[in-house]
Amino acid sequence: MAEELNLSNLKPAQARKDRKRVGRGLGSGKGRYSTRGLKGQKSRSGSHKMRAGFEGGQMPIYMRLGKQRGPYSKDAMPMGPHRTHTVAVNVRDLERFDAGTEITPESLAAAGLIRNTKYDLKILGYGDLSKKLTVSAHNFSKSAREKIEQAGGSITWLRGEPEPRKPKRKPRAETPQAEPEPPETDEEAAENPDEPEATAEPEASSEADQAAEEEES
Repeated sequence: MAEELNLSNLKPAQARKDRKRVGRGLGSGKGRYSTRGLKGQKSRSGSHKMRAGFEGGQMPIYMRLGKQRGPYSKDAMPMGPHRTHTVAVNVRDLERFDAGTEITPESLAAAGLIRNTKYDLKILGYGDLSKKLTVSAHNFSKSAREKIEQAGGSITWLRGEPEPRKPKRKPRAETPQAEPEPPETDEEAAENPDEPEATAEPEASSEADQAAEEEES
């Protein structure tokens, strides 16, 4: 039989926890400084209303770290998104669709392969594909494009096929090096007597030196 309800046996459905009462004397364990300690900014009133990231006046962590490239200040003119997101789907996941199906980001979201159509879709080439499909996406990897076309399907770029990237540096043109001429043989030298031979230079000033020595003597 249930106990009769009266004021002596009333109790809450959940255990009740008393709130922390500070500044009620030393015997309470939370008196005098009321759990705030001695001096300092955090012992003052209003000290717990500091903005997020405030470090007491010193250089905060978000200003000490390096910055990402691009004009992202409040006063800068609006710029395009530099850090974009892409959702990837492999060709092996397209095998579940029937042959001849037109695959779009909406159909992939309905099949549960992607969460939503908020981000760009890229088809990657991991796995095998044996069905003829028409795939529409924002980007395709080289291997995915080859596998879709080998299976008889086709692809559609939702923003147009991107242009190939230009190389950062132009390739250096290789200058052909001239081959050294072979040394002249004795027979060729006899046929061309007009050409001077590479011999030691004659001492042209020997006679002038002898005349100068005779005058001095």
